[in-house]
Amino acid sequence: MDKNNNYSVLKKFSQTQGIDLFGVADISKIKNEFRLSPKTLQNLDKAVCLGVMLSASALSEIEEAPTKLYFHHYRTVNTFLDQTALKLCNMIQKKGYAALAIPASQIVDWEKQTAHLSHKKLGVMAGLGWIGRNNLLVTKQLGSQLRLATILTDMPLKTDKPVKEDCGSCLLCVKICPAGAIKDDPAEFDLIKCFEKLKEFQKQRLVDQYICGVCVNVCKGRDGSQLKANLSPS
Repeated sequence: MDKNNNYSVLKKFSQTQGIDLFGVADISKIKNEFRLSPKTLQNLDKAVCLGVMLSASALSEIEEAPTKLYFHHYRTVNTFLDQTALKLCNMIQKKGYAALAIPASQIVDWEKQTAHLSHKKLGVMAGLGWIGRNNLLVTKQLGSQLRLATILTDMPLKTDKPVKEDCGSCLLCVKICPAGAIKDDPAEFDLIKCFEKLKEFQKQRLVDQYICGVCVNVCKGRDGSQLKANLSPS
């Protein structure tokens, strides 16, 4: 099977499992940024990016702080992504290739709040969307109302290209951010202010993890009809 056919097979399988967004990125030049051993990464040069939509209804409860319902939903979606990524990994391995699933949400450096790799950066490289003013991946289909997981593999796959879009004139997240961390210029996002607010929410026992969701609630997709188009086999 060639790289185009491999891509179509993985994308179709992901669709049948309930994945909403799918893309592939070439990671051969950025592997040194990952918190994984060089030996593990040696032959893994592609990243399969999977995205699943969040419940707009669960998000709608959020006004100035996260809710327990959203926290439960957040964890459930992460688990779903991890389980689906495992299925895809097994499928790839049975075809004779290596595959490594990176958890949807696992912090390996609590001080810097970083994981094994940046799902959102790979999502940009895989053509899913762009980094918005809220410092999250923003997609045309779902806004920021999604969660991501990644599979690294050596399977020959065609790759997607980054989209040439941005948030335009939308400033909804700037106006609503409870920490005042989001600015007009995405490059000026204040990570420290954001993290301090997350710790405040956790200390208040609103949630048991460093999450918020306030900006995610207002960051909606421009055209929901594009969701189906993204998942058509190609």
